[in-house]
Amino acid sequence: MERRLIGKRPTFHNSRQGPNFYRVVVLLAMILAALWLIAGIDRGQVRSPLDPTPTPTRVSQSYLMEAQAYFDAGRLDDPSNTAAGVAAPPINDAIEAYQAALEEAPENAQVWAELARIQTYSSSMLRNDTERLARMEEALASANKAVELEPDDSNAHAIRAFVLDWYAFNGLVEAEQRQELLIEAEREASRAFQLDPESAQALAFYAEILADESKWLQAEKYAVQAVQKDPNSMDTHRVYAYVLETLGQYNSAIQQYQRAAEIAPNMTFLYIRIGSNYREGIKNSDKALEYFDRAAKINDQLGVQNPTPYLEIARTYTQLGQFFAASINAEKALSLDNINAQTYGQIGMIYRRARNYEGAMPLLKCAVRGCTAEENELGKVPVEGLPLTSVTVAYYYVEYGTNLAFLSRPNENYCPLAYEVLGEVRRAYPNDPVLMSIVEDSEGLCRRLESGQVPVPTITPMPTETPEPTVAPGI
Repeated sequence: MERRLIGKRPTFHNSRQGPNFYRVVVLLAMILAALWLIAGIDRGQVRSPLDPTPTPTRVSQSYLMEAQAYFDAGRLDDPSNTAAGVAAPPINDAIEAYQAALEEAPENAQVWAELARIQTYSSSMLRNDTERLARMEEALASANKAVELEPDDSNAHAIRAFVLDWYAFNGLVEAEQRQELLIEAEREASRAFQLDPESAQALAFYAEILADESKWLQAEKYAVQAVQKDPNSMDTHRVYAYVLETLGQYNSAIQQYQRAAEIAPNMTFLYIRIGSNYREGIKNSDKALEYFDRAAKINDQLGVQNPTPYLEIARTYTQLGQFFAASINAEKALSLDNINAQTYGQIGMIYRRARNYEGAMPLLKCAVRGCTAEENELGKVPVEGLPLTSVTVAYYYVEYGTNLAFLSRPNENYCPLAYEVLGEVRRAYPNDPVLMSIVEDSEGLCRRLESGQVPVPTITPMPTETPEPTVAPGI
């Protein structure tokens, strides 16, 4: 039977037909392209797709995880990164990790906010008010960027409020500016709370600002709520401790600071606050020294050159009347920061309380008027004197002026300089009864000397409210 083919008829070509011209041209072009590609790879002009990339690309999330790890380790800001002649690793601390994350995601408001928070906390580990103020300016710029990117984000506003509050209490900020910063901080905290009333961080930072404005009841209410909402946050326990401290509830404050330190065990400023509460509130100098020493040792492990723990140890020994131990720790603090006028003022105060008035004189001069390297026998470097502010007045101008009057004698009269310094205090704070009492007593010594009487000096008491010194390690 004849079989038929069903479907499309096949097409047959004559096998004797010559090669297709166009096909030959295409094949030649492909061969030439392959030869060019091989030559390019040999010359290094073209990378093989099988080669590894020279620098592996990291996503921002990995930088954030690294930043949190550095924060937990207490490495907020590695001092080796800024040491002259030292090549630091690409990422060596929390701040650098957040900055690296922002290079990958520059529009991420939450990363900007968290960078501002870390920058603010890291300021407590720096050596002096000048360095801390510069860091706070960086923190404020980061917080501003976060709010700019996410104007309706509660966390961004809460952290900006926190930054403004800490900025306000830098020793170089004048009283008028401090008040302006606090007003703005409260406005930011209120905005954060309105955007998210359930945010523990917003509640905590709002409570801290309210405490700084002496709004005690409201501050305590919000601080308690913040801890209840997030009992595992260092921020909430730290703020609650601070509120309790301002209320004079020192035992409870210590417990909250200790809980904060359990969560963030390498934040040395927490141990400084615990020690201060033991010394000033509980009157337990042994426990105070224990916590100051712990802060000193952690700073030493981290390579942080912060004089505060040693200054606090020195102050504690001074209160105990152990002036030799006090002077050793004070000089250790100076070795960590020999250009900070506040450190000289603190050591001058220690010498003066030890009744070493002559030894206190050049130190207080460096703090108040500044001194040259030749005049600075202890630090051997020039020091710029502190401006007269509400923070510096009780420690430095009053004490320097009082010391000058105290040491004046007919054959060695420092009264002209004493009048000059005390006059500045009088003009700046005429309505402060404590300061004016000290000024009057000191000027009285000079008036008796001018009238021909040999003054019988008395030890002028310190004002009951004195500024807190900066933080550093101990022996």
